[in-house]
Amino acid sequence: MNEIKSDVIRRRAVYKLKLKYKSKIPDFLRYDWDKYYRLERQERWRRTRGQDNKTRLRVKGFPKPAGVGFRKPKSIRYLHPSGLREVLIKSEKDLDSLNQKADVIVRLSSSLGLKKRLEIIKKAKEMGLRVCGE
Repeated sequence: MNEIKSDVIRRRAVYKLKLKYKSKIPDFLRYDWDKYYRLERQERWRRTRGQDNKTRLRVKGFPKPAGVGFRKPKSIRYLHPSGLREVLIKSEKDLDSLNQKADVIVRLSSSLGLKKRLEIIKKAKEMGLRVCGE
């Protein structure tokens, strides 16, 4: 029961941190996305390259360009929504190298077949590790 409570508390803390930093990051949309239907469908950031482009020149009142300064802190950068660190497993050897008490969640490689996948899941359960997408 105590383990479940600590898990819930960790999840909430990670979720709050992620929300806090997500609210500070603007939606990086392609320049002039609202003028052309063709660009509107492409909701991805593309670096502006025009000579007089106001976004590239970082003029006040224009959207901010995507940059390194908008990254999240290292402590929450690659965490699973459960608050645990994800580890990609491609074989049983990778599973053996994990520490049993480590705060990790196991993600199985997409290239694994059903037989190996079931073996690895069984072994992870015996070790007391959590498997995501099982």
